[in-house]
Amino acid sequence: MEWILMIAGLTGALVAGVFLGFSDFIMRGLAQAPASQGAAGMIGLNRTVYRSVFMVLLLGLVPVSGALGLLAVWQLQGAAQVLTFGGAAVYLIGVLAVTGMGNVPMNKHLDALDGQLRETADYWPHYAQRWTQLNHARTAGSALAAVCWLAAAMIV
Repeated sequence: MEWILMIAGLTGALVAGVFLGFSDFIMRGLAQAPASQGAAGMIGLNRTVYRSVFMVLLLGLVPVSGALGLLAVWQLQGAAQVLTFGGAAVYLIGVLAVTGMGNVPMNKHLDALDGQLRETADYWPHYAQRWTQLNHARTAGSALAAVCWLAAAMIV
């Protein structure tokens, strides 16, 4: 169980790092570009992320989180149980739910505007601000899950 928690924690930390890069400088850089160029850059990023190692890590932690949550309830006690279950809950809500209900629909809407310069320019400022806010939540969620799992690994 210890090694599973360690791998999950390190993977969560990697996911948090990618999200942090977007929150810290990638989105700020895209937002400084003219709207059509910033949006075009983001559309390109969104289209390439689906075939990336990042996507494997991001989505791979979903079943791992579920399994860790169940294992926490069935096999662990005390602080290890709370940390393991808490990490799973935070990842599923703070990363998966935010991504699926927030960032992905916004990405699809932006992609649908590709080639419509005026509509894209009108939508881009709202997109960049709201998407980044949601990404801050995903950064915090994946970092907190990682900390919980790594701490649990130390006490299992």
